[in-house]
Amino acid sequence: MKNYLDIKNEVKEALDKGKAVVALESTIISHGMPYPQNVEMAKKVENIIREEGAVPATIAIMNGRIKIGLTDSDLEQLAKEEHVEKVSRRDLASVITRKVMGATTVASTMICANMAGIKFFVTGGIGGVHRGYESTLDVSADLEELSKTNVTVICAGAKAILDLPRTMEYLETKGVPVVGYQTKVLPAFYTRESELSLSLSVDTAKELAELIFTKDHLSLTGGVLVANPIPESSSLSSSYINGIIDLAIKESQKDGIEGKDVTPYLLAKIVEKTQGKSLEANLALVYNNARVGAKIAVEYAQLK
Repeated sequence: MKNYLDIKNEVKEALDKGKAVVALESTIISHGMPYPQNVEMAKKVENIIREEGAVPATIAIMNGRIKIGLTDSDLEQLAKEEHVEKVSRRDLASVITRKVMGATTVASTMICANMAGIKFFVTGGIGGVHRGYESTLDVSADLEELSKTNVTVICAGAKAILDLPRTMEYLETKGVPVVGYQTKVLPAFYTRESELSLSLSVDTAKELAELIFTKDHLSLTGGVLVANPIPESSSLSSSYINGIIDLAIKESQKDGIEGKDVTPYLLAKIVEKTQGKSLEANLALVYNNARVGAKIAVEYAQLK
């Protein structure tokens, strides 16, 4: 792994001492938000994690290396570069071999975090089963990664553009624990609630840390998905956002958008049609996830 991993000193020291470390993806920087909001967001998320007593580790692929923790200049380069490849599991070896710049998705961030020994990862929302699955068979690699990679993912549920019932069914089939943090229903990214009940729910970060600690000692493979609702003050009306999502999906089909281009296309359309409201909600939920994820990581480190 030394041939491929560059671990930032701050992160390495924390890992060596058994301190709390929280991984962060980079696709949200390169493909999720415009410059300079993407840099501002990335730095604020890292600061929130530090405020809670953990060390942030934003992950990206640069010059043939997996960077575990980015410097300010790395962040600027990633945020400004026009040709950054979106890297999932299937793309990882190719992007490293070709020594091009790559931004990690949920799946590849989990892989890289696991390589570095990082057990917690904060994101906005995971990928899942896409609407219209019966004709496209489009399922995000994030779900398969959750079934086999031992990293806990803290998110605001699956992205609202997805087929949420089928996504939950897939996770259940794969044996992935989905744990609601202070909620008994699955949050739907931009909104706090959906019609899907959760079988597991906890009220504190300590409870979650204990659950994950027990899972690890039982040598159960795969990740844990923590569903943390967007703050109430930032939640959008479900009828409002779902109407816009439906319209954006129709436009993506009309424009022939397929594969890994679908999600960034839809998110950009939704930002446009909500006049930035969805972007504000996205920022709020990411910050909230960072705070909760750091709390869980700190509690887990204390158990160890």
